[in-house]
Amino acid sequence: MSPVRRRSGAGRAWLARFAILSLALIAGVITSPARADRLVLSVSQQMVSISSSFSGAELVVFGVAETTDGAPLDDAPDVVVTVRGPAEDFTTWRKAQVLGLWVNTDSRTFIGVPAFLTVLSNRPTDEMASLTILRREQIGLSRNIFVQRVGSDFADVVPTDPFRAAFLRLQSAQGLYEENPKGVTFLAPRVFRAEVRIPGAAPIGQYQIEVKLLRNGLISATEQAHFDVRKIGFEQRVAEFALNDALLYGLAVALGSLVVGFIANILFRKE
Repeated sequence: MSPVRRRSGAGRAWLARFAILSLALIAGVITSPARADRLVLSVSQQMVSISSSFSGAELVVFGVAETTDGAPLDDAPDVVVTVRGPAEDFTTWRKAQVLGLWVNTDSRTFIGVPAFLTVLSNRPTDEMASLTILRREQIGLSRNIFVQRVGSDFADVVPTDPFRAAFLRLQSAQGLYEENPKGVTFLAPRVFRAEVRIPGAAPIGQYQIEVKLLRNGLISATEQAHFDVRKIGFEQRVAEFALNDALLYGLAVALGSLVVGFIANILFRKE
């Protein structure tokens, strides 16, 4: 019987390190783009002012894609511009017929989801990358994460969930959620623009802009910017008064209602 030769501990450790290094190099070749890019962004206005006559506004996001080594882009990139508004909680109700009446029977609460969400791209996002990358990077309206309270748990659910679908439908109907596969246009091979529509019902607060550049189905660059939506004039003063002096604001509203009611009673009472 021939003896079994055992490798020394140092030899086994060297082989293990070599195997790990080889796997890391292979994974890097598979998952990483050939060259990283850089994005430079500019927003046409840093603040959107809301007054009593505000019915909506538009701002433009300009971007320039550059390679880190200064070489020209050797292929046409894809661009996705995602704008998210302030995070809020929303409750979606399900109605059912009970004794001939339609009443709310079930609900689902969405926790800390964007009150405003728009996704703009130069072509349909489904064509840009694999489903795994699209989900991981939250590229596309339906692939954004909307955390729900389901009993005692907090989690996102499948896109076909009826509460999730109803929430997206209601937000889209109000102009607060939108996806436009033709919302990004190229002015030159490296220069692009995207128009962001802010509806009249847009909430006040800070809005985050996230731009992703994809080449060959992989993320090659990501950049962020922001802008603010604020009330101005008399509306802003009233909002600050209601926030800082809630008790006095409530008393003023109640007193104003009594005064208006008293005057209306004098003007329209019958003799």
